[in-house]
Amino acid sequence: MATIQVFDPAMCCSTGVCGVEVDQQLVSFAADVDWLKKQGVTVERFNLAQQPQAFATNVAIRHLLETQGETALPAVVVGGWIKHCGGYPSLDQLVAWAGITQTPSIFTDQVAELVAIGAAIASNCEPCFKFHYDKAHKLGVADADMRRAVDLAQRVKETPASAVLDLAYRTLDKKSSLAAITVATGSSATPEGGCCGPRAGQAASTTSKCC
Repeated sequence: MATIQVFDPAMCCSTGVCGVEVDQQLVSFAADVDWLKKQGVTVERFNLAQQPQAFATNVAIRHLLETQGETALPAVVVGGWIKHCGGYPSLDQLVAWAGITQTPSIFTDQVAELVAIGAAIASNCEPCFKFHYDKAHKLGVADADMRRAVDLAQRVKETPASAVLDLAYRTLDKKSSLAAITVATGSSATPEGGCCGPRAGQAASTTSKCC
């Protein structure tokens, strides 16, 4: 299994996932690297601000910096060859370079918190929403993504409510029409005994219960 080396631009820490304003791309890449390590892949990250010697001693990276400058970072080296530069690669690319055949799960901690936020909206649980919002924020989940989770959950929650309202209005409209027919013919258009009607051999009930 190949070793993946990541040469990061100058950052305040080893992953760049720190401070108040967190770059979502860095959060996602850190999660990808963590997943690779759990699969047994060796991933080495070098920070230009903290480990400049690693950049100077790697022939491919030194040549890259000499020709393109620091804008070429981050760069990924696999087997001594630069596979990617100028941005962070996708998880699919990392998996291919590492030679992993297992399909990576997309159910990350960030996704789990988005699901939990949606469930909190669907269940009208205020403490649940506050808890998972705080947790998602600490994981670097963007407010825009949380907004999408909230909007989707609300639409899902409103669907059955809209359906039953539609049923009620259609029933009431039909009831009005049946009432007019009853007045004209003197017969009842609804069965006795409630919505389910009497069982076989049983007299019709005069109660108003549905079942």
